[in-house]
Amino acid sequence: MCDTLAWVGPDGTWFAKNSDRPPHEVQVIRSFASRPSAGTVRTQYLDIADGPASAIVAASQPTWLWGFETAINEHRVAIGNETVYTTADRWGQPPALIGMDLVRLAVERSTSAAEARSVITDLLEQHGQGGSAWEHTNEPYFSSFLIADPTEAWIVETSARAWATRHVVSGGVAISNRLSITDDWTLASAEVSIGTDWQTHRDPKAPTGIADHRLARTDAAVSTRPTLDTFIAALRDHGSAHPMLPHDVGDDWSGVTVCMHVRGYQATTASIITWLPNDTDAPIETWAALGSPCVSIYVPVRPDTIATLGDENLWRRFAALRNRVEADPTGLRERATIRAALDPIEAALRANAIDVGEIDTALRDLGV
Repeated sequence: MCDTLAWVGPDGTWFAKNSDRPPHEVQVIRSFASRPSAGTVRTQYLDIADGPASAIVAASQPTWLWGFETAINEHRVAIGNETVYTTADRWGQPPALIGMDLVRLAVERSTSAAEARSVITDLLEQHGQGGSAWEHTNEPYFSSFLIADPTEAWIVETSARAWATRHVVSGGVAISNRLSITDDWTLASAEVSIGTDWQTHRDPKAPTGIADHRLARTDAAVSTRPTLDTFIAALRDHGSAHPMLPHDVGDDWSGVTVCMHVRGYQATTASIITWLPNDTDAPIETWAALGSPCVSIYVPVRPDTIATLGDENLWRRFAALRNRVEADPTGLRERATIRAALDPIEAALRANAIDVGEIDTALRDLGV
């Protein structure tokens, strides 16, 4: 499960994603230099033809995977993916590309959102999807993608090798763990005839409620021009104005929130926000949080902070804070203590007023 959202405006695009994964799976933020083609490249399960790779400004990567959950490249292209449930047999597909492979390949091989869309759909048709994207569980799935650059966004939804896309030229868009395209698709694979409602590919046994109330929250966040604070609030959201963490998953899926805390199954293990300005003289601005954003710090991603964000032990320390909050019967006292310690650090880092090493000091003071 995950949530990805974007807002396309006249002077640039906001883009963000919460990555929801198994609670103990380490996910860090890394950058990658550009490189020439190596002839072939090994993805999670396949060797495929390689191509020159663009520099990656920031990539959110589970440490056991080759691919990325979220990434932004030097050309201001940002991509995130989501699990979707369709009528195609996900169990019957041979090992092939997985969603995180496609995120990485597209962000390495594109200079615009439209080009990234084409990379994903071309590779999908050529190689297909298949294989588990979980380290200790054989659970394959198909993916949807949100792709953005400073001037536009594309939704790409897939079912085995079939796909449909929708173009977003302005305003807000959000995706979650359900198909969202209907008959309003812009482009589609050859087997999708003109006028077809893409919702016919949705698995009728998969409840849409698991995503709908989260989409209501993320759609609201991008309904008007957002700010960094808008995105942070949405990605830390627990489903109500009350700050208590969810404890159980209700019949209406009310315990499955944007900031995920489904005990023993999934949690938000990394979060990333980026501003992609139209002005090529203005820098890309990116902030990333290791672990659950409600008990973490959004750190500006810069050359002097990327090593810290790539520290697996730092991720484990933030995971320990999540465990502490989840063990609190109310979810309030521990979270208030943690936020009182972390909020001043987050604010000072955003103002470029302190060194990133102060994160270590704050965490030691919290006992992790």
